[in-house]
Amino acid sequence: MFTLAHLSDPHVPSPLAFDLRALASKRAFGYWSWQRRRVHIHSAHVLEALTRDLTRIGPNHVVVTGDLVNISLLSEFPAAALWLKTLGPPERVSVVPGNHDAYVGVPWDRSLGLWAAYMSGDDDPGRDGPSSSPTAFPYVRRRGGIAIVGLSTALPTPPGSAAGRLGRAQLERLEPLLANLGAAGLCRVVLLHHPPLEGDNPQRKRLVDANALQAVIARQGAELLLHGHDHRCSIRTMAGPAGGIPAVGVPSASARLATSKPIGQYHLYTVTPGTRGWTIDLQIQRYNAASGRFEDAGGHRLGEQAARDVGMMTPLAANA
Repeated sequence: MFTLAHLSDPHVPSPLAFDLRALASKRAFGYWSWQRRRVHIHSAHVLEALTRDLTRIGPNHVVVTGDLVNISLLSEFPAAALWLKTLGPPERVSVVPGNHDAYVGVPWDRSLGLWAAYMSGDDDPGRDGPSSSPTAFPYVRRRGGIAIVGLSTALPTPPGSAAGRLGRAQLERLEPLLANLGAAGLCRVVLLHHPPLEGDNPQRKRLVDANALQAVIARQGAELLLHGHDHRCSIRTMAGPAGGIPAVGVPSASARLATSKPIGQYHLYTVTPGTRGWTIDLQIQRYNAASGRFEDAGGHRLGEQAARDVGMMTPLAANA
């Protein structure tokens, strides 16, 4: 049995230290959005409560699917690196970047490079972590019978766009990787920031090569895909070579208010091997503003949807 905690979109609150030159870009729009709306939603106190709950439960591994920062100010990345340390050491925490982590082009060594130890694969000895190039993804981490596969959909985009892209080279590396991990009998958990299926997101927020990713998954399979980005709890089923594969989205980990999006949540997965494959159980941990704690908000056994439900949401998404 292996326990995996999944959280996303913490938008770690930190002082947005900058000079006016930093706002001479897309950041100006993001700063306005933060001051007008986001600063009232994302809370350091909620993240502290999440850390306490993770300590109480003690999962085997924690994964974070992007948007650790807000507008990619250089002052935000060290703050996010300090927050990652509260979740655990790099060997027990895996990260992939989101669109806010690549809001604009920034120097690698002063931005995502500060999280490199959380994004390096097991087959990268002697390297501190991924380079500044997307060629470093996918990375693979093997933990027991689990293979964690990290993808990057993050890239700088024009003002008004929050789209993501994997790119042909990353998809070409992913296909044989999934085939080999599947042949080894590992439970393949794929991490990415943007939802891998078309849903409620408008064009400006979508994964532009989602169809290409779906084709790879349909040919090679996986056991579970985890994402964030839209700050909602969603469970969809992707087509795989032997049936449906769950793709699960989680709301923001730091939301202290339930507005048009849910209050802060993270998901806890229990993965158990069996004679007929892997059993994956999902438990929702949801922030209770009255108690100031994350609490059990119910669960669901994944993989029970038939192949006919590919692309459809399970009933859980409507209730979460």
